[in-house]
Amino acid sequence: MSALMLGLLAETPIHPGSGQDDGTIDLPVQREKITGHPVIPGSSVKGGLRDHVRVRGLDEATVNDWFGKQDNAGAVMVGDARLLLLPVRSLTGAYRWLTCPYLVERLARDLRRAGLDAAGVAAPTLPPAPDAPPVLAAGKTGDDLFLEERSFTITGGVPAGLVAAIGRLIGDDGARNRLAGQIAIVGDDDFAWFARYALTVQARNSLDPDRKTSKNLWYEETLPPDTVFHVSLASRVPGRDEAVAGLGALFREQPYLQLGANETVGQGWFLVQPLAAAVGEG
Repeated sequence: MSALMLGLLAETPIHPGSGQDDGTIDLPVQREKITGHPVIPGSSVKGGLRDHVRVRGLDEATVNDWFGKQDNAGAVMVGDARLLLLPVRSLTGAYRWLTCPYLVERLARDLRRAGLDAAGVAAPTLPPAPDAPPVLAAGKTGDDLFLEERSFTITGGVPAGLVAAIGRLIGDDGARNRLAGQIAIVGDDDFAWFARYALTVQARNSLDPDRKTSKNLWYEETLPPDTVFHVSLASRVPGRDEAVAGLGALFREQPYLQLGANETVGQGWFLVQPLAAAVGEG
């Protein structure tokens, strides 16, 4: 079975909408039911990929063959886009790229399932800290690290192999080179707090074109630029490798993909980094 993993670096705010009010925010982002982490469902990813290849000039028969139609499954299996790095405000630097052991473990499992090299991707152990939740980050052990309104104590550095492995999913050289100095790993429970409460909430308004008065005011949750996701694609039928190979080739030529809502106001754009197994080159 041929497989492809796409690293997705957000270039703009991202709104993978849930389609319903959560009681506080009118338009929250889609979240995993169990973890509460933001997610882009596979159905949305598949629709974005379908639009991408159509715009790139593939004929309708090939598009339907790759992604299916109402009465036929396509040749490509598309997974959910899973969160890996979340930008969080920090007093010790412009921001930190936040992740946690659970997300690292899940990345390693996805890489192995795709037949990709998972060397260096091991969920780190966070040693206990006496006064504050532990965190691995650049800086001196024992230094304070301020994330949003919370304070942590650095208990160690992030393993270089893990930084390099995650960097393979980031398609921009400048962003990849910043990773070692900006990544921070906090505990799973602490990360869940940031994933729930540290996202951007924007007020949006619809104005009457003549009177310039408000017709509708609503609040919308978005993921910030530089958020990193990863998504796995695979051939559904053994021996049918051309669709996965074709997608990898297309993204090496044109590495941008729009996912989620608000395309007309410039949201939802990702820089795509393809990592291939069995077909093409990573």
